[in-house]
This record gives sequence, structure tokens and C-alpha cells, in this order.
Amino acid sequence: MEQVTVTGGKGFLAPDAGTALVSAENGSDRHEHPRGELSQSLRIALATGQLRRPLAETLRELLDLLVDGRYQVSGPERRPGDDLVATAGWPPADEARVAYYRTAIRSGHRPVAVVLTGARALIVDGHHKIAAYRAEGVTASVVRISPAQYSDS
Repeated sequence: MEQVTVTGGKGFLAPDAGTALVSAENGSDRHEHPRGELSQSLRIALATGQLRRPLAETLRELLDLLVDGRYQVSGPERRPGDDLVATAGWPPADEARVAYYRTAIRSGHRPVAVVLTGARALIVDGHHKIAAYRAEGVTASVVRISPAQYSDS
């Protein structure tokens, strides 16, 4: 488990935001996915499960979307996806993308979703991956970002 402090974060993601993403600028709900903020190299690393260490460095683009605070980053780890809360439309609309991940999972690959834990476990990145894991009946592979006060959950 790695410790990381976010300072100067964009504040788009808050651990206790429920199912909505929160904008630091005006506190309004944001319903679009922050994925447009992620580089192609990070999307590929998550899709293939090939994450480099330290995780905090690899996930810096996602961490920079958080509200300022102290966090712990861990994983990839296996986690049942039943309790995860979607931060985008559910089920994911791109059935072809879910099918792609289902094929990868059946082939033994473990794409990684990113989960922000707090009062609830929010899917930050990986809605299609979680849908594929659920459809295949396989325990999901996730990286967990936890605020310091929830680090024991």
C-alpha cells in the first residue's frame, strides 16, 4: 500500500460524493466521466493490467482529479464488484467494449478498474471492465484509492 498526498487537485472526485462526481469550482454535480483527462498510456495500462510501480506515480493523472487530502493506493487486488457504485451510466452503453473485455477476461487477462473507497466504493475508471467481470462471473481486478480515514476498509 502506498501513501500519497494530493495538493492542488482538480477536485472532480470526492470520496463521499455518493454516485455523483463533484466539481471543486462550484460544487455542482458532474455527470460526464473524467476519462477524457486520462492519457492513452494510462488507459492501456489499466486495460491490460500492466501497471508500473509506484502506483501513485502511474495513477498521477487520476489522483490529480481528487480533492486535496491524504490517500492510500493499493492493488491490483481481487474484489467482488457487486458493491461498487457506478459514477457513469449503468449498464455501460458501449456493448462492444464490454464484449472486448469479456473476451480478454476469458483469455486470462485481468484488466484493472480503479475504485475510490469512502462511504461507498465508487468506480472511477472501468465501468465496462466491471460489467465484463460481472457478466463472466469473475472477481474483478481493481486498484483501490482510499482516503486516509478509510484506509482500514
